[in-house]
Amino acid sequence: MIKQIFEIVLLNVRSIPDRLGASLVIVVGIAGVVGVFTALFAMARGIDSTLIASGDPNNAMVMRGGSQAELNSSFSRETYELATTAPGVRLSASGKPLVSGELIVIAELPKKGEKLGSNVTLRGIGEFGLELRPSLKIVEGRKFTPGLQELLVGKGASVQFEGLTVGNTIRLRGADWTVVGIFESGDAFESEIFTDAATAQTAWGRPNFFNVALAGLTDPGQIDAFRAALTADPRLNVEVRNQREYYTAQTGQTSRGVKVLGTAVAIIMALGAIFAALNTMYASVSARTREIATLRAIGFSGFPVVASVMVEAMLLALIGGVIGAILAYVFFNGMTVSTLGGGFTQLVFNFRVTPELVAFGMLLAMLIGFIGGLMPAIRAARMQVTTALRAA
Repeated sequence: MIKQIFEIVLLNVRSIPDRLGASLVIVVGIAGVVGVFTALFAMARGIDSTLIASGDPNNAMVMRGGSQAELNSSFSRETYELATTAPGVRLSASGKPLVSGELIVIAELPKKGEKLGSNVTLRGIGEFGLELRPSLKIVEGRKFTPGLQELLVGKGASVQFEGLTVGNTIRLRGADWTVVGIFESGDAFESEIFTDAATAQTAWGRPNFFNVALAGLTDPGQIDAFRAALTADPRLNVEVRNQREYYTAQTGQTSRGVKVLGTAVAIIMALGAIFAALNTMYASVSARTREIATLRAIGFSGFPVVASVMVEAMLLALIGGVIGAILAYVFFNGMTVSTLGGGFTQLVFNFRVTPELVAFGMLLAMLIGFIGGLMPAIRAARMQVTTALRAA
């Protein structure tokens, strides 16, 4: 049996070049399915990894009660001051509470190559805003000077938007602002522009107003005591969230649509590829009617015939899957793009073609090949020898 399977499979594989056009239909169709599936889910993976990396488990976010996002939150300086005295707050090297009161506003700048403006997040941060983001590294220029209209720009924003280069001056809120530095952080903050909180409050006419207070805790376990102290204060209406948990929740909201779209497109394309495989393999069986009948007549059983057809379908599916995965990796892995994130601001991220995505894409390809080859293989095995020889 094993020898029969080997011989007939080898014979079948050698004859694939004779059916090159029909075989390419399967290869191209499955390559398209795997390529599109991998690219769309690489986009979702990029969004997820960018947002999750933005959260530090040692930081707590204080926002107005009922706020679902930073932009929806607002509170006074009094609330900020009370947050700095709550238990569990870490102290800086100078002995001050490690808390950053932050103002978040939406600015408008044109993207590179475009004339119309797009939304970009401008974040006014407090004295310890950078220290509370240890992954942030200034790679060009310097930090902004408090009290001056200077900007520290995320690398992602500098790539996407016009004029965000060190030394350049841009117009915001009817005033000139100078870009003095570029930073990398590997997270969602790279899509933003940082400046001094007090300067931003003055420029946007929001004195003593904050969206969020970012507090560094002595350890993540202190968040319960920190939350309890603030929520128990009758003067306050706030909610406290771990920063990592906040951004993890944001990933589902932002990438869910991409994943739904990717699944829908992959299913539709997979169905098309299955029908293409069915049609191609049925045509292959029909073209080999005499060959299959002869093999059966000289003693080959039905199982080796089934195996030969299935191996051909799976081999073509494997080739298509490999081509699709390679194309997705070459053209999409690491590609920097932007999309609308929370609050209708631009989120800059990189596509991430991971080994898990490639493996899932290959499994999808093999599944398509299996389904596309199964029915033609069964038909070939059930072929009546005398009828087939007469028809041939």
